[in-house]
Amino acid sequence: MSAAQSLSALDGMLTELASAVARTAGADRPREVAQVLGRYVPDPDLLASCHCAPSDDRYARHMLAEDSFGRYAVAALVWKPGQMSRVHSHRVWCALGIHRGVLTETAYDPGTDGDPPEPKTSRLCRPGDVSYGAPDPGKIHRIANLGCGAAISIHVYGIRFAEFPTGVNFLLSET
Repeated sequence: MSAAQSLSALDGMLTELASAVARTAGADRPREVAQVLGRYVPDPDLLASCHCAPSDDRYARHMLAEDSFGRYAVAALVWKPGQMSRVHSHRVWCALGIHRGVLTETAYDPGTDGDPPEPKTSRLCRPGDVSYGAPDPGKIHRIANLGCGAAISIHVYGIRFAEFPTGVNFLLSET
């Protein structure tokens, strides 16, 4: 595969994502964005090698695109085995698709009377799987690579890339 082929698939996805964001609003937007991701994320040639580099400390984020109006940003997240997000919910709309590997998404019930959230269900997310959601402090989850190989997911959040570290998640745990 040439770099031009990889960029062609990525450019197609980014063009369709921009169109989906421009023509939708509210609860329809993350659903439409997830549908676009679902068409592209299984393509093994979607990403160039520079978008697939892991980090030893935590999952790596590689910006793929950002809307000039600040409506959304797209990033590839690279997860080494054992890496996971903190337990969180979302401040902004989101959509994600699995590009490579297998990730585990665990949903949590909110804790009561100051107790921490409790795990309730887990599901395996494989290449081509997508999910999406509106901002919802009650929809608590964690994404983890519990497998033996690297995994890559593509995330679209309704916020600028520079704001990802503090603007996407309501954090509910230190780990």
